Amino acid sequence: MSLIEDLNWRYATKKMNGAVVPQDKLDYILEAARLAPSSSGLQPYRIIVVSDKEVLEKIKAIAFDQSQIVDCSHLLVFAAWDGYTYEKIGEVFKRTTQERGLPDDAMSAYHDRLWSMYEPLGQQWHFNHAAKQAYIALGTAVAAAAEQRVDATPMEGFIPEKLDEILGLAEKGLKSAAILPLGYRDEANDWLVNQKKVRTPKEEFIIEVK
Repeated sequence: MSLIEDLNWRYATKKMNGAVVPQDKLDYILEAARLAPSSSGLQPYRIIVVSDKEVLEKIKAIAFDQSQIVDCSHLLVFAAWDGYTYEKIGEVFKRTTQERGLPDDAMSAYHDRLWSMYEPLGQQWHFNHAAKQAYIALGTAVAAAAEQRVDATPMEGFIPEKLDEILGLAEKGLKSAAILPLGYRDEANDWLVNQKKVRTPKEEFIIEVK
């Protein structure tokens, strides 16, 4: 099947049936997210995979009681770095040069130039920038889930500070950006399942500059 067919199949599932997503499908979705592009290849975010029912109940309580959170198979939490540091960036570039068999200082000039741009912009800009990178992985995960015929509902409807507290993200230098329940649609009880997909017409959505 084509990507367009996959995207037409998916929708923002409102009611899931509690069925478990097989491990191979979960692994596929997570690997697709891991392979997503990011600015300078930094991947300044992590994905927390939550399946513990007690933890999911706690998250539901700070996410406006959205049922998908407890009825899903796994909840993916996309958590961005709370800020950039010279050292964090350096660790990523060190791994890159080692994996590519390059000299240790092969990215030193770029490292210094990047940090000279990022440092003055402040920690809030850092987090916002990192969160934007996380959203690229989120979109990739949504598309991969559709390919695997796994339902996925991207959400921002939660209290980030409370979610960070539940998952202990501050200790990891992370802040939650978005969440993605994975599971299977409850066709008998989801009001949206048979509704027509509506998007902005192509003629309005795409603006060409020639």
